Amino acid sequence: MTETDQLVSLGEIEEAAARIAGVVRRTPLLPASWGRPEAPLFLKAESLQLNGAFKARGATNAVLLLTEDERGRGVITHSSGNHAQAVARAARDAGVAATIVMPRHSPRVKLLATQALGAKVVLVDVSERAAEAERLRARTDAVFLSPFDDDRVIAGQGTVGLEIAADLPDVATVFVPVSGGGLISGVAAAVKARCPDVRVVGVEPELAGDLAEGFARGERVVWEPEQTSRTIADGLRVTGVGERNWRHIAALVDEVVTVTEEQIKDAVRRIVLDSKLVAEPSGAVAAAGYLAHPDVCGRGPAAVIVSGGNVEPSTLADILSA
Repeated sequence: MTETDQLVSLGEIEEAAARIAGVVRRTPLLPASWGRPEAPLFLKAESLQLNGAFKARGATNAVLLLTEDERGRGVITHSSGNHAQAVARAARDAGVAATIVMPRHSPRVKLLATQALGAKVVLVDVSERAAEAERLRARTDAVFLSPFDDDRVIAGQGTVGLEIAADLPDVATVFVPVSGGGLISGVAAAVKARCPDVRVVGVEPELAGDLAEGFARGERVVWEPEQTSRTIADGLRVTGVGERNWRHIAALVDEVVTVTEEQIKDAVRRIVLDSKLVAEPSGAVAAAGYLAHPDVCGRGPAAVIVSGGNVEPSTLADILSA
């Protein structure tokens, strides 16, 4: 078996698109007036997705693929908030019990939304969320749904890439925010299959740049929670990309760059004030990459994934008033 054989295929992503059609939204790809002339900018507005983030795609695909036995056992996951809401909604709609392990300091807007969707929420220190999810899984026999390291999730997130390729077939560069790597894995698999000459660029906060370090070294790297928790981009505080995700990234991603906290905040302001979309800091990281790294952007249209809009009102107000 070759390394490429281990990756999620275009066919699997197309099947996921058919499976989740009508359940999740097909979000618009919006032209942005603040792009560069040589690289016109388009925003993939996943902040308009159900629950306000792209995570609805992967979670819905994964839940719909559960067997009858697995549905009866319920599902469990860990998340800082967006995957939590996505799993909670998908499980509720499928009549499946869901338990979500979340960091104690998750944004309140994400915590309350997850609880409102009927999931049982367990709060722990951020460094304990994966271990606590595994302890609960072992005790309850619930099915674990990884936020990123799962082919069903990767295929679901890859539907973002299918839509970009369909709406902008001459796309030259796609900027993708990176946390655990589920989104960039799926998007890269989809757009590279549909638009072979496209460049895929991963973007991380400088304060959570585990993938940037690993990509430069040619090996998967894991940081400590104390390091990644420093960034304002709460959805990108995962300490390392998943094993499956690393295989996709190593095979398909062209470059990984980092952005500063101030560059993230500036991108939030641009998206909100100039494009009239709400973006959480995590959702603005790819746009920050486009703005801060023109050298990695090829000539021709650039698509930036605005991955989420679930931001605390007070955080957004502070960013906009700065």
